[in-house]
Amino acid sequence: MDLSAPALAPSPRLPDWRPRLAAYVARVARLPFRPGQHDCALFAAGAVEAMTGADLAAPWRNTYRRLSEGQAALQASGFEDHLALAASLFPEVPAALAQAGDLAVFPSDGRGAALGIVQGAAAYVLRPEGLALVSRLHIERAFSV
Repeated sequence: MDLSAPALAPSPRLPDWRPRLAAYVARVARLPFRPGQHDCALFAAGAVEAMTGADLAAPWRNTYRRLSEGQAALQASGFEDHLALAASLFPEVPAALAQAGDLAVFPSDGRGAALGIVQGAAAYVLRPEGLALVSRLHIERAFSV
């Protein structure tokens, strides 16, 4: 599979993006954390797909089993990490102005940063133990989807 930097372009949100996002979160809420299948980057990408219909993570999904392998695949594609990929696709907005469905960046227990999805006063974040809600006061960066 060619993992060189793909020509990715985000699609606008679909008219029914809110129920689609809610259904996606409900569907994945109990899935275990698995690099390459259900990690924070793929969780966020799945939310973007639910809202827009575009699977921006297709080149990477199911191609790695360790986060370090996913990182290497992103670097081989020209991105420093999952945050650089998000920044290449979506405009950054002040964290305080992030809206429901936007991507949120949170500190991740000394292992870099995690992507989550803004939802009101909190955001969904995938942790090793499963999906969690984290106060949006902890958002370090945000990207408008």
